[in-house]
Amino acid sequence: MAQDPGDSDLLFKALADPSRRTLLDLLYANDGRTLNELCEHLDMTRQGVTQHLALLVAANLVATKWQGREKLHFLNPVPLQDIYGRWIAKFERRRLKALNDLKRRLEKPNG
Repeated sequence: MAQDPGDSDLLFKALADPSRRTLLDLLYANDGRTLNELCEHLDMTRQGVTQHLALLVAANLVATKWQGREKLHFLNPVPLQDIYGRWIAKFERRRLKALNDLKRRLEKPNG
């Protein structure tokens, strides 16, 4: 299934900011955090963190769930896997094949 170019643009825009990448790292380390828990790790206002989270949600990198009166934030790794499959894996395969071929040549007995 082809990804909408607008989705890719939003995804890369979300990943371009170091504060948003920090939020993703925090959620990777401990998923299901509240806004207050995330704010503790960033030197910015609560409103600033909320705006960054809104962009991450719009890019489908973060999902939210209400638990009682608290809104929990969860990392959604699917868009990152899509980036990996589309932009990284296809280049990685050739490099790994070349390393495997080199390994076989070096291990081949002489004679």
